[in-house]
Amino acid sequence: MDTLVKLLKRNARLSNKELAAMTGMNETEVEARIKKYEQDGIIKGYSAIINDNAADNDDVTAFIEVKVTPKADCGFDDIAKTIMAYDEVESLTLMSGAFDLAVTISGTNYKKIALFVAQRLSTIDGVLSTATHFILKRYKEKGIYIDDEATDERSFVSP
Repeated sequence: MDTLVKLLKRNARLSNKELAAMTGMNETEVEARIKKYEQDGIIKGYSAIINDNAADNDDVTAFIEVKVTPKADCGFDDIAKTIMAYDEVESLTLMSGAFDLAVTISGTNYKKIALFVAQRLSTIDGVLSTATHFILKRYKEKGIYIDDEATDERSFVSP
């Protein structure tokens, strides 16, 4: 992966001047390369990592394991396109292992997520089963610590 892409992935708020100093390029080269990455679809967007507790965000987030029967000629793509069309879906990933698709959704309460799974997701042709896991607390996301509480440096002493 390109050094510039790695830096932007870690912190997209770095200025072109800072990125130039970190990569050995000049600011004009950095700006041109970023613009090309955006045009080529390498950079799909920018987002902020939010501490929901500090922001008083009471939304509920769930990670849903989905087992599906892939369709002939298109594999998992058609089912994935159907699932990702729902506004509630934040991310959708094809997985290896015990389940096929990983879906992350958010809602204002547990009931709305349960209804989404029961009425929309599980009724899609080809979906065999789902397993919903609610996220209780985020500790780290995209390499960033979410809760910056001071860590206890004392050692554990057993009696």
